[in-house]
Amino acid sequence: MENMLVEVISAEDKEHILNEAMNEHGQDLLQLVYSYVNHTSVAEDLTQDIFVKCYNALHTYNGKSKFKTWLWRIAINHCKDFLKSWYNNRVIPTEEEPSFHRTEVDVVEHEVIQKEDDENLIHAIMQLEIKYREVIYLFYYQELSIKEIALVTEVSDNTVKTRMRRAKELLKICLEG
Repeated sequence: MENMLVEVISAEDKEHILNEAMNEHGQDLLQLVYSYVNHTSVAEDLTQDIFVKCYNALHTYNGKSKFKTWLWRIAINHCKDFLKSWYNNRVIPTEEEPSFHRTEVDVVEHEVIQKEDDENLIHAIMQLEIKYREVIYLFYYQELSIKEIALVTEVSDNTVKTRMRRAKELLKICLEG
């Protein structure tokens, strides 16, 4: 009876929980998905799909990890499934929006140089294999710890450290070469 009552309360709060999750994690999740697919409109579609999956699977969240970690795990699995899918391997998306908008002519030289450096770094990161890209993204952009990244990616701490080291080496070669 208590379990049934908890399920009823959970069902009534599903929309509220989902709205909070979308407000709190929506932009970060979109950026995570974009880091996998490298296409804005596809990332937006996949992010919507992920929130639908989250809504449908809320009853499975058991609280053993942070909600954000649980949501990230759903997102990463969904992205990996998409990357393996027939659709991704056969359909070429079009009408990509420019990723970076150019600044006005009268912008300070330092800002222009910094923006170019940032663009080069983002481009280099997007060229990495997905296993390296995800650890860089989760560590530097989401500021997750090595342990949290290991939990989200379902690999050991040492594997995360190795991937991080190898990703940095690859980025260094790409940016200096």
